[in-house]
Amino acid sequence: MALIEMTVPPLPHYITSGFSTLPKGGHHPSRNNIQVFDLLITTYGCFYIGEEDARFEVAPGQAVILRPDRYHFATQSCAELTGTYWMHFHVGGPWSMVDNAIAPIPLEDPSPVFVEPFAAQPFTIRIPQFTTLLQPEKTYDLFEQLHQLQPRAHVSSVRFAQQQLFHELLRQLAASNDSEHPSPATACAEKAASYLRQHYREAVSAKELGDHVNFHPVYIARCMQKEYGCSPTEYQLRLRIQQAKLLLLQTDLPVAHVGEQVGFEQPAYFATCFTRIEGISPRKYRQRFS
Repeated sequence: MALIEMTVPPLPHYITSGFSTLPKGGHHPSRNNIQVFDLLITTYGCFYIGEEDARFEVAPGQAVILRPDRYHFATQSCAELTGTYWMHFHVGGPWSMVDNAIAPIPLEDPSPVFVEPFAAQPFTIRIPQFTTLLQPEKTYDLFEQLHQLQPRAHVSSVRFAQQQLFHELLRQLAASNDSEHPSPATACAEKAASYLRQHYREAVSAKELGDHVNFHPVYIARCMQKEYGCSPTEYQLRLRIQQAKLLLLQTDLPVAHVGEQVGFEQPAYFATCFTRIEGISPRKYRQRFS
């Protein structure tokens, strides 16, 4: 399954939408590099469209997203009256095509696993290019609400409401992909990361982590290296440093006590690890923002 993977923020932006019908013998117009994504959802009938080498047969309750940088064309005429909702939208930030069956293709600006406290933390959303809707009637209703708002789209508050409806629609589309099971490697890495986040203050051994995730520690380390770019030990260490940075900024606790709060038994080791990762000592980090 081809997926459209987007880095957020910035948030994808709704432009316009509508409903159109194609008569028997009609077809979708051919277009090239229109610079916006084109979402098409069939409510009745069926239409047939191609995107360069790809071919899509979009039946009722199914959706396809045509890329902004490709040539689109009808592969055959409609065999019956066909109704479709359509929408144009911008992504705004980096996006990429990935295949759900293989390892993800890195984005131009991948989302970091660890970020500065209070900084906007980018994340990715994945929307299938072609999918069967989990709740088609709810999706149709979102389009109808967008249609009702269109006459007042010049009003800022209405434009804001349209964006909210659009983001809910994207969530509905993404849900059809979320229903697919992640790869075993991804599931292993995510389960290990969740356990480490819950127990970041504790001394979690490789065996303990392996027993919880139910995989060999070597396999867990390989999966986490692939998904997060670091070993389980380094992942836990960075979690501790991130929490320490928050405590340094938000409390007046002595530096040694901050280290203890996040799981370091020795203040000197805490200072060494903090300096290695941040390039500055905990004390100087706090002074920078005082």
